[in-house]
Amino acid sequence: MAKGPKQKTHSSTKKVLNKRPGGTITYKKSGGNHMTSKDSAKAVRQRRKQGTISKGDLSRLKSVI
Repeated sequence: MAKGPKQKTHSSTKKVLNKRPGGTITYKKSGGNHMTSKDSAKAVRQRRKQGTISKGDLSRLKSVI
């Protein structure tokens, strides 16, 4: 039985977002690589952690990845 064409994965999105085993989607927070001396230590530390996509965007992005 012939099936229709599949949707391709969005190239730039797959380089930025990561799908976790539990179904959540994470990304690297911006602004933490260089020139962080002007920021507080707390802000720099919080940017090291992965950010998570909100529930509203999660359903929209699952079809793209």
